[in-house]
Amino acid sequence: MITDPVKTPTNSNGKIEPALLKIEMILLIGGLAALLDTTMVNVAVHTLTADLHTTVSAIQWVITGYLLAMSMTVPVSGWAVNRFGGKRMWLVSLAVFLAGSILSGISWDTTSLILFRILQGIGAGLIFPILTTLAVQAAGGHSLGQVMSVMSLPALFAPIFGPVLGGIIVQALGWHWIFYINIPICIAAIVLAWRELPENEVPGTSQDLDIAGLMLLSPALALLVYAISQAGSSVQSSFWRAGIPLAIGLLLAGIFIFHSSSVKKSATKKMPVIDLRLFASRYFSASCILLFLIGAISAGSLLLLPLYFQQVRGADVLFTGLWLIPEGLGMLLTRSWIGNLTDHVDARVLIQAGLVVTLIGIVPFSFIGPSASPVIVAVLLFVVGIGMGGGLIPVMVAAYRGLAGDQISHASSATRIFQLIGGAFGSAAIAVILQQELQGYGSSGIAAVTNAYAVTFWGLSGLTVIAICVAFYLPLQKGAAAGP
Repeated sequence: MITDPVKTPTNSNGKIEPALLKIEMILLIGGLAALLDTTMVNVAVHTLTADLHTTVSAIQWVITGYLLAMSMTVPVSGWAVNRFGGKRMWLVSLAVFLAGSILSGISWDTTSLILFRILQGIGAGLIFPILTTLAVQAAGGHSLGQVMSVMSLPALFAPIFGPVLGGIIVQALGWHWIFYINIPICIAAIVLAWRELPENEVPGTSQDLDIAGLMLLSPALALLVYAISQAGSSVQSSFWRAGIPLAIGLLLAGIFIFHSSSVKKSATKKMPVIDLRLFASRYFSASCILLFLIGAISAGSLLLLPLYFQQVRGADVLFTGLWLIPEGLGMLLTRSWIGNLTDHVDARVLIQAGLVVTLIGIVPFSFIGPSASPVIVAVLLFVVGIGMGGGLIPVMVAAYRGLAGDQISHASSATRIFQLIGGAFGSAAIAVILQQELQGYGSSGIAAVTNAYAVTFWGLSGLTVIAICVAFYLPLQKGAAAGP
């Protein structure tokens, strides 16, 4: 608990008091760097591939490694705040992200960039949950709706402005500067947090971190994603490059499941990485699968679309960022009212509607050529944004349905992990499909490249169809949809 909380978070008019708003702004400065970085890197994938003389399937690990690192750090954040205090861990998370940004900027090859992006992902994985925790603590349990609406603003606008800013930076200064730009932001956030954020009391007791579980799950996921990235290798080498990592990854995943079950049954105070008892809920199980698939669709499209605009339509990095604005606007428009609608319409109906709309926007990219009208392309991207924005929030609502109060924190961690892991798998899968199709067509001209992207968009559409089918597993709720 914060020892010097904001005593009057709202005034008589229901507005947030300046003292609380000041804390929120300080926290948002730190979160801004991580949010923008996530969206800026995607528009630089084509540039990174050319400058580092590598392939799309290799460079996608710059995104995949970042997402995997974030997913494994999420369960650590809650334990770290309870053990060391919120302010201290906020400063640590910013310092780790800053170090990862500096090192990523000075990377000399693909391997070094991937490793430093993993370090950056560890910092980002700490930043987001700690940011929310400190904001809620500062509010003292009052006006949480207003507090969270302010804290969510960067997440709404980052998909719109991040790609454009990334395009400007890459075109004017080079890809190194999409990481260097984090340096002044992080330094400002650290100084302000050090001087202005209230100190935290460190609780006397806290659950022990399940280090064994992390050591099992992290390599298991990395090996499974690596197996996917090697799935397109030759028949002679596929067993060694994909089959063996797949087998080891599945083995470690099985051991992790057994270990997590024993942790909850034991009398220890260890906090499992993922509480497997949550999956007794049909809502939660289906929601986690859907979050995995939605994460895969989202990350896959964020990887594929910038490459499509640069390789098929011949856009530079700046215009690539501008092309992605309609999708961000569609997400922003939907998220502004989907929350209220979720309280009155069953979550399954909204999820499937959102996914169908997403499918309607994705499928035409398998047919349109490089000369298609920019208006048509913009409309399709806007439709994709509407669908993606409209499907995510109802899934989150469905995940919490029927859970006990003491399960909410574990569910929050698990849902975030599944969404990030899905993003890592989606990036790897789409990169493999695209790389194989491009290699198959060779350098046969723009028509062949367009066909390669058409096949890859069909793969993205297939993931969306699977998600629509999984949504049927969610029971229909009679009357108004139940919230958490």
